[in-house]
Amino acid sequence: MSDLANKECIPCKGGVLPLTGRELSELLDKMGGGWRVVDEHHLEKEFRFKDFRTALTFTNRIGELAEAQGHHPDIYLSWGKVRLAIWTHKINGLTESDFIFAAKADILEAP
Repeated sequence: MSDLANKECIPCKGGVLPLTGRELSELLDKMGGGWRVVDEHHLEKEFRFKDFRTALTFTNRIGELAEAQGHHPDIYLSWGKVRLAIWTHKINGLTESDFIFAAKADILEAP
């Protein structure tokens, strides 16, 4: 488990620059497998499950996490898979909170 998962997401009020380059690489190195930074704009990962019901259960758990953290990813649900896209909408880019949320999502995936 990443140390990031032990932190809390901090709501962004704007006025900060998105993370880029080395900052993104260093945070991504702290993550579990499967996450990728897309165009220095968002994090993305596809989670695979044995059936639709299990994928839906995971989706609902992600929804509860999003509400608890005040940080809301884009969630794409289909049969046996869920894809998350995470970024800070207020600055249209990535902050540490996005990586924190991603690390927490990895924990929810574990049985």
